[in-house]
Amino acid sequence: MVGKTEKEKMQQRYQDKFNQVKPKPPIIKNIIWAFCIGGLICLLGQWIANYFMSSGLDKKETAAATSVVMVFLGVFFTALGVYDELGKHAGAGSVVPITGFANSVAAPAMEFKREGFVFGVGAKMFVIAGPVIVYGLVTAFIMGMIYWVRHQGVM
Repeated sequence: MVGKTEKEKMQQRYQDKFNQVKPKPPIIKNIIWAFCIGGLICLLGQWIANYFMSSGLDKKETAAATSVVMVFLGVFFTALGVYDELGKHAGAGSVVPITGFANSVAAPAMEFKREGFVFGVGAKMFVIAGPVIVYGLVTAFIMGMIYWVRHQGVM
C-alpha cells in the first residue's frame, strides 16, 4: 500500500504536469469582451429608457418600463438560446446587467420543464437567482430598518 506522503507526492507531480499543459486563458481578451458586451447591453437599456422618456413617461415610469423590457429581452433571448452563446463570449459582461438576472431565472426553468411545473419549473427556477433574491431582500430590510430608526429620532 502506498503511504500517504507518497500519494501526496504523486498528486503534486500530476498537478504540476497538468498546470504545464493547461491552456492559459486570454485574460485581456476576456476583459475586453466582457466590457464591450456588457456596455452594449447597457447601451440598449439606455436607448430604451430614452425612448420611454421621449414618449412622455416620467422618471419612475421610465425606469419600470425599461426594466420590464430588459427582463423580457433577457428571457426571450434565453429561450432562443442566444443569451447562452453570448455568455460564452462575454462572460461577466452578460451577467451583470438585469438581463443576466432574467437569464439566471429563465434558464433553469427551461432546463427542468420536463420534470413538470411543480417539481421542475417551480422548484428549480430560483436555483441560481434564489440566493441573490434572499440576500437582496435581507439587505433591503436591514437598510430599511436602519433608515426608519434613524428617522424616528432614536439614534
